[in-house]
Amino acid sequence: MTHLSRPARSFGLKWLLLLLVMAIIAGVIWRLLSAGHGPGEGMPSGRPGAHGMMGGGATLVHSGVASTADVPVWLNALGTVIPNASVTVTSRVDGQLEQVFFTEGQKVSAGQLLAQIDPRSFQATLNQYQGELSENQALLKSAELTLARYRKLAAQDALARQDLDSQIATVGQYRGAVAADQAQIASAKLSIEYARITAPISGRVGLRQVDPGNMVQSASSTGLVTITQMQPAAVTFSVPQSEIPTLVSVLHQGQSLPATLYDQDNQHQLGSGEVKFISNQIDTATGTVALKAVFANQDESLFANQFVNLRLQIRVLKGATVIPAQALQLSSDGSFVFVINQDRSVTRKAVTTGPAFGDDQQAILSGVSPGDRLVTEGIDRLTSGSKVSLADEKPAAAGAVSK
Repeated sequence: MTHLSRPARSFGLKWLLLLLVMAIIAGVIWRLLSAGHGPGEGMPSGRPGAHGMMGGGATLVHSGVASTADVPVWLNALGTVIPNASVTVTSRVDGQLEQVFFTEGQKVSAGQLLAQIDPRSFQATLNQYQGELSENQALLKSAELTLARYRKLAAQDALARQDLDSQIATVGQYRGAVAADQAQIASAKLSIEYARITAPISGRVGLRQVDPGNMVQSASSTGLVTITQMQPAAVTFSVPQSEIPTLVSVLHQGQSLPATLYDQDNQHQLGSGEVKFISNQIDTATGTVALKAVFANQDESLFANQFVNLRLQIRVLKGATVIPAQALQLSSDGSFVFVINQDRSVTRKAVTTGPAFGDDQQAILSGVSPGDRLVTEGIDRLTSGSKVSLADEKPAAAGAVSK
């Protein structure tokens, strides 16, 4: 192990002591220099400090003024779009589907031809019945002529009464046959008409369920296609039973109940309409009541079974006090605002909130009066009695206040 010589160790201790003395001297000099400056010396005057304070201790804030407006009260609900009418088109006769005259997704009008079933068998049946009718009509005419002769002979007592009665029965039989033939002809014509499948309502067709060439049955529930009528469209939704008195008072008095429709994300407006129906009973499982609103849907933005959001304007608060939404603050003991007094001090006031008004205003039911000036920015540094300086105050107004 190597040991340092005594002169080397003595030299190192001297340097260590020298460095220690220099550090002590530097510390004393720094303390003396710092003591020569007062607090805040070297800081520019008249500008806010680290905590947004102005000269004189006032906090720099932004403000807004309470005003009045007619504020609509909205009720929000989640609904489902349903067609105004929906019909599954089925065949009323049995036969082979010969031709289809619609395109999937096409708009059709009531009475428009959609498909054709092979009508030849129905035409043949019609021809048969028409032939039988001609035959029975001829037999009826002959029997009526014979009856006329029998009546003359019977009047002359030249014919037995039994023969006359028999001829009368024969005429009645042929008349019945003619009537039956005419009914069968009408039925055959109706079958031919039913072979032309037409749209029962106006609307838009969906997917085709049967292709040409297939046999279709009148008893089938599948149908050829479904037509949905979406102009107008309806939306069904439910609201809590606590809202029933308000809704009933509007609907039963014949007043309109406007409804605004938004997409599932509640971002884009889809249309405006009116509530037309309220159910006559409450759902005991959910404690809600069902309603239906109708929308024109001129742009066809609504589709059947689509989920949407509704806003119902159930009433209007006339002359309500509204404030900037930024001025409203929340705490554990409720909502509050800071009101700016004439001496530029602030007072914290508890408020009762109403509905939102637009995107940046809030209705206040109590606690604030129209014309009150409220703090909108810089609230986190305030307490009741704090002095403020308005950043949004006009210079002329500031000069008037200083006088």
